[in-house]
Amino acid sequence: MTAATRSEHDLLGDRDVPAEAYWGVHTLRATENFPITGMTISSYPHLIDALAAVKEAAALANEELGLLDPKKAAAIVEACREIRDGKLHDQFVVDVVQGGAGTSTNMNANEVVANRALELLGHAKGEYGFLHPNEDVNLGQSTNDVYPTAVKIATVFAVRGLLDAMSVLQDTFARKAVEFRDVLKMGRTQLQDAVPMTLGQEFSAYAVMLDEDRSRLAEAVQLIHEINLGATAIGTGLNAPAGYAESARRHLAAITGLPLVTAANLVEATQDCGAFVQMSGVLKRIAVKLSKSCNDLRLLSSGPRAGLGEINLPPVQAGSSIMPGKVNPVIPEVVNQVAFEVIGNDVTITMAAEAGQLQLNAFEPIILHSLSESITHLRSACVTLAERCVSGITANTEALRTSVENSIGLVTALNPHIGYTAATDIAKEALATGRGVAELVLEKGLLPAETLAGLLRPEVLAGSVRTTV
Repeated sequence: MTAATRSEHDLLGDRDVPAEAYWGVHTLRATENFPITGMTISSYPHLIDALAAVKEAAALANEELGLLDPKKAAAIVEACREIRDGKLHDQFVVDVVQGGAGTSTNMNANEVVANRALELLGHAKGEYGFLHPNEDVNLGQSTNDVYPTAVKIATVFAVRGLLDAMSVLQDTFARKAVEFRDVLKMGRTQLQDAVPMTLGQEFSAYAVMLDEDRSRLAEAVQLIHEINLGATAIGTGLNAPAGYAESARRHLAAITGLPLVTAANLVEATQDCGAFVQMSGVLKRIAVKLSKSCNDLRLLSSGPRAGLGEINLPPVQAGSSIMPGKVNPVIPEVVNQVAFEVIGNDVTITMAAEAGQLQLNAFEPIILHSLSESITHLRSACVTLAERCVSGITANTEALRTSVENSIGLVTALNPHIGYTAATDIAKEALATGRGVAELVLEKGLLPAETLAGLLRPEVLAGSVRTTV
């Protein structure tokens, strides 16, 4: 049995659209033209909500200015609110990566809103003589101000989830820092023994790095609050009446609860992707530092017998199909891979922003896709690392203390008290004989036993207490 259809018309002619579909002919052509990622706009609920918010704000502004019939405006607003409540998301079917600077996404939204509004007015889908996707839903707008505005709003809400996830990971590292505050170990520079520290200090540094990056991310979000709604095609505001930009911004701010501001120069704002580049740069910073922390966790847990073996990561799955009993650091490894992806996405976003020409950047769809991927995957990575790895880390306390006692690096802590030359001689002899630094210092009478014991207290070695002889 043939599925029911309705006929719709566009610039290229007539096409049959599934009768039950809320999308129309423009969306149909886009699905045929862009079978790229297999990921449709429905995979990006924040973007759908943002598009609906923009369309709702535009309808309210147009009604306020006397440009849109109140009944049409009410139907459009109701349709948009239904979408923001989670309805009709499955009707956003165009591929996220597309040519046309986001026009297909904008038209998908226009058609879905229009057809639902038609139903609310008692008409059938496709009866555009009563309410039209372009003439009514898209009134006073262009893809070139709707799409970037929606992408920015979607990004703001997506980043909130990442900030929360980073906070969870930060708190988890901080709790471990407290737990390990008295666990003495050797610090290393260039993978060589350096000076003593505590494992708590090491984990505290990871927590502080996350706190700093959360601050940088919050700063980057502020740039995203600047929008170009009302700019229309190239920033001149053609076909948008006087007062529209401010009215639409005011309504959009109220709908989203965001402190949105209209760009001072809409021509510049319509062609500029600097805020997205800035955001991506911060995401890359987070990824790089997070990956470095995971490198450390993998190295510190290496072994269990032939590596550093300073900490134990919780075993979460068998590690090998051929080596019995092997357990791999799979959680830090997957976070490393997310970091590689984010760094690659930053290159993509950089190239897309650079590729803009004259009054418009046509490559914001790939910017949206890459930004969303980076934010979403970093959020998942932070939560996974916190819950499946860091929270269950334990310390090999005695092995750590033994490594400090046997380390030649211990002599650095004694350098101010026995002198650089004597310290160098002690280090050379300890390395040659395998004897301990403390043993040699006492044997040579360089320090009294009581003084040496005081200098080698964990809190002194770790720098939390200063002492003098």
